[in-house]
Order: sequence, then C-alpha cells, then structure tokens
Amino acid sequence: MDVMGIKIGPQAEQLTRKCEARRVYIANRQSTSDSKEARTARKKAKSEEAEEYERTEGILYGLYIFIFLQIIFVVTNKMKALILVGGYGTRLRPLTLSRPKPLVEFCNKPMMLHQVEALAAAGVDHVILAVSYRAEMLEREIKKDEEKLGIKISVSQENEPLGTAGPLALARSVLDGDEPFFVLNSDIVCDFPFKDMIAFHKHHGQEGTIVVTRVDEPSKYGVVVYDEQGKVDRFVEKPQEFVSNRINAGLYILNPSVLNRIELKPTSIEKEIFPEMVKFQQLYAFELQGFWMDVGQPKDFLTGMCYYLHHMRKHQPGKLHHAEYTVGNVLLDPSAKVGKNCRIGPNVVIGPNVVIEDGVCLKKCTILKNCHIKSHSWIQSCIIGWKSVIGQWVRMENITVLGEDVIVKDEMYVNGAKVLPHKAISESVPEPQVIM
Repeated sequence: MDVMGIKIGPQAEQLTRKCEARRVYIANRQSTSDSKEARTARKKAKSEEAEEYERTEGILYGLYIFIFLQIIFVVTNKMKALILVGGYGTRLRPLTLSRPKPLVEFCNKPMMLHQVEALAAAGVDHVILAVSYRAEMLEREIKKDEEKLGIKISVSQENEPLGTAGPLALARSVLDGDEPFFVLNSDIVCDFPFKDMIAFHKHHGQEGTIVVTRVDEPSKYGVVVYDEQGKVDRFVEKPQEFVSNRINAGLYILNPSVLNRIELKPTSIEKEIFPEMVKFQQLYAFELQGFWMDVGQPKDFLTGMCYYLHHMRKHQPGKLHHAEYTVGNVLLDPSAKVGKNCRIGPNVVIGPNVVIEDGVCLKKCTILKNCHIKSHSWIQSCIIGWKSVIGQWVRMENITVLGEDVIVKDEMYVNGAKVLPHKAISESVPEPQVIM
C-alpha cells in the first residue's frame, strides 16, 4: 500500500483499514440513532472499540509524520555518500587480482553498483568512492553509470591506507556542508533501508546513526548495546556472556560535525570515533530488517548470493529464470546459453555470454561472464572467474574459486582450490590449496 507515494508495510495497512472501518461505523450509528436516549448513551459510553480507534489514530498519526519527514527530506534535500572501497581485496582473491573488488559482479551486477543504485533511489546525488587501489580503472568504469543514474560519482584517492575514518577527513571538502551524509562499507549487500535511515536520523537529531543487524552467534563479533530509543550505550568486543546480538552492519549516517572529530591519518571509525561519540550520547542505532551479508570473502559471497536470490524471489520474482532444467532460485543472463538435460540450481547465478553444454549440473555457484562449461560437469559451491573453461566430466566443489581465464582439463576433480588467473589445471586437486 502507498501513502503519498511511500510504500508502507502490512501492519500499517491493517491499521489504516481498521481506522477507516471505525469511521464508517460511527457515521452510520450516528445517522440512525436520533433519540435523546441514544445521544446521551453515546456521550457517556466509551467502548473498547472507541478506545481502540483512538489508539489506532495515534499510531497512524505517528506513521504519517514519519513518512512526511521522509518525503520532505527527499524532495528538498540532496545528500552525499562516501563508500569505503578500501585496498587490495585480498579476502576475495584470486578474483581481485584481475579487477578491483567493487567491480567484481555479485548476482550479475558489480558489487558497488548495488549500493550506488540504492543510494540514488534514496535521493543521493553525489557518491564519493574512497579508493587506494586501481583508482584509474575504477573511475573509468563508474563513469559509465553516472549519466544512467543521474548522479555524480567521484573518486577520493588515498596515497596511504587511512582506515575506516581517515577517508572521511580526506574528503572533508566534499562532505562538509549543511546536510548529513551516508558512509558505507563496500562489501555490504542488504535490502538497503536508506529512506528509513534518513527519517530515523532526523527524528533523534544527534550526530550519528549506525545500522545494526541481528546475528545468531554474537560471541564472534563486536556487538552494539543500545536502549529502547536506539541510543547507543557501549560496544562490547566478542562477548563471552550475552549482552546483545546486534552488530555493526557497516552503514551509517553522520552529520558534518563528526568531521571535526577525525584527523587526516589512519583512523578506525569503529574503534576510535564511535566510542567517542557514545561518550557524549551522540550515536543512535537503527535496526535493519531483512537480509544482510558482508560478501568480501568467497564463503560469504556465496551465502550472500543465496540470501539475495531469496530476496528476489519475494520482491522481484520476474527477474529469476524459470525453465524445465531449473531448480529453485536461478538468475540467468539472457545472453547465456544452456544445453540439453542440464540441472541448474538451486541458488545459481550465470553471467553474460556463458555457455553451458549438455548434461551439466550446477548448484550454489556463480559463473561469471564469458565462461564455458563443457558437457556433464558437476559444479557446487564455486565461483568461476571470467573467461574460464571447464572441461568435460569435471567435478568441482567446496568453495573452489577460479581466477580469470583458468582452464580445467577434462575429468579433473577440484576440491576447495583457489586458482590464480591464466592457469591450467591438468591434475586433480583433492585437497584445498592455492594454485599459483
């Protein structure tokens, strides 16, 4: 359901309908009960239905104010965003040996583009990429998206790694101004709640908003502790006793005044800047609803792919591919070709110009563009790099990652290997290892 062009959830929709039904009920009752006794009874009586109506009206009033803040802000203000692209992408090697991590395709779209498109939809008109590796290649590629998205995309290049806060100081001249700005870690994929973040940030009125997400094993992470209003009380690193199961999701809104806290040197926003803001009660937590994943390493890349495809099934089912050979969620570029008697899925992404020959089985894997999978091969939990060729009757599994232009000869078994670009596999790899 839409209210003034903003989509609201099923609970709000139910409240709206209940409120309208109550209005109709009261109008009908007043028009048919004209006796003095009936009017007196109405004045004295305050039934449970009337009380519920008043509560519903109050909730709806708050909801409409929340939506109104979103509309006013998006219409009258344009925001900036800084994406922390970072360095060499070592966790995602060998893929990042060929191109910067933000340009590696996640579900047939460069990682960075998922974030940039969501930012543009939320009213951001200028995105700054904080880069320290292959800035020229990144800048050349992103220029292709500027005109299409109608926003400005620029690069802020670090001469030395500046951590997660230093890049904000480096881009101070661009970020400083009257309006808050977004900061994002480039590895994050989720159902980006940027409009809701804006309204929440404007509502609490303090310097910063940090998005948090729920995890099942909080002892593996640094957790965020906050009160019912969202005000952050403290951060606890890898707690052995339960204090919270919410962690930093890598998405923030900050007021320009935060820049005064950051020097132009290697600095951690999580360990240095945020704790300082908490001391002065200037940081609030916004809880993320829906899926979230840091896709910066192969295992999490594949898990995030599964989450993303499941999200597409719910919200964009028409973009998934359906055929007699598909099982579950499959994303297939229209230019890809699939042979006879194949079994594709569940959780498979196939990029542009990929050729899949007869009898191939693919499960939980990403096949990047221009690859060729020959007949009767079986691939599960793998990422196959650009232009790679997989021979006949090959079996690959256990988070095997092939770099660009890798050739796997016929009848090979590859178990958990990380294969550098331009290599040929002519012997089976029975145990996980790096092939150089």
